[in-house]
Amino acid sequence: MYQLFVKPFLFLFDPEKVHHFSFAVIRLGSKIPGMAFLIRKFYCHEHPKLERNVFGLTFKNPVGLAAGFDKDAKLYKELSNFGFGFIEIGTLTPKRQDGNPKKRLFRLKEDQGIINRMGFNNEGVDQAVKRLKNNRNVLIGGNIGKNKITPNEKAVDDYIYCFDALFDYVDYFVVNVSSPNTPNLRELQDKEPLTKLLATLKKRNDQRKNSKPILLKIAPDLSNDQLLDIIAIIKEVKIDGVIATNTTLSRESLQSSAKNEMGGLSGLPLTQRSTDVIRFLVEKSNNAFPIIGVGGIHTPEDALEKFNAGAVLVQLYTGFVYEGPAAVKRINKALIKNV
Repeated sequence: MYQLFVKPFLFLFDPEKVHHFSFAVIRLGSKIPGMAFLIRKFYCHEHPKLERNVFGLTFKNPVGLAAGFDKDAKLYKELSNFGFGFIEIGTLTPKRQDGNPKKRLFRLKEDQGIINRMGFNNEGVDQAVKRLKNNRNVLIGGNIGKNKITPNEKAVDDYIYCFDALFDYVDYFVVNVSSPNTPNLRELQDKEPLTKLLATLKKRNDQRKNSKPILLKIAPDLSNDQLLDIIAIIKEVKIDGVIATNTTLSRESLQSSAKNEMGGLSGLPLTQRSTDVIRFLVEKSNNAFPIIGVGGIHTPEDALEKFNAGAVLVQLYTGFVYEGPAAVKRINKALIKNV
């Protein structure tokens, strides 16, 4: 149904407008009596073999929705009905920001990818908190960043603000210093500023009565030496894990006409590189910390490659767009067969 009718129709229109349209349809459809139950019945696949205990948290299955899809925590309850084991919201910043000028989202149909230069568009962390107060049973990750106008030397303050605001309403945190769409943000991945940022958040976390897992989301474009620095920092600061990877600036072997648009590339062109980064981190760290694999997961085989490389959980974004909501169920069914 999705491949034959829904996707061809949606792909006729601007992708950002389609995103908002899809949100409206899902929200309104879920309000129809019995519809949420039917969606869960059709798309959710539960089995004891799918359960994962990671970071001290229990995930009902290891397939999550990556950050960027539900930035403002507007639809996490409805999206969870499609079978996700967890939902990551954000990236959130202290203050509302509109992001980069439109048009800023591009489909690469021939490559099954997406280029975005959204620029952390969100309504601000405090608005998301208002919605998260209604959460009952969805496992939520909070992806946090800095506002565009905040200079890097004061970036720590933005991350602290988001951390404090979200603390009581998310199950884990993700420190995003790897988006290519906020000027100079990736400079925070350098060893000195990254160590300072993570150590500050770790200290603040340890002072809490019930600390939360803190993860670092990294770019796929880091060199091996930079990845070794990441390993050293994580071991030194003792945060809880890594999300590998964010979008890439690489444009190697692309066929689509939109391939030269500025922004971060996701989808199938990222599949191999993100898997390679996972494998490198696992091998060079001696599997010292858990990794959530994200990047180019469209099929069960893509997901299995991430797990075989050493990931303990995976996330979808572009694969969810191209393959439809049934992709989650297909991956979970394949995982049961391969346990």
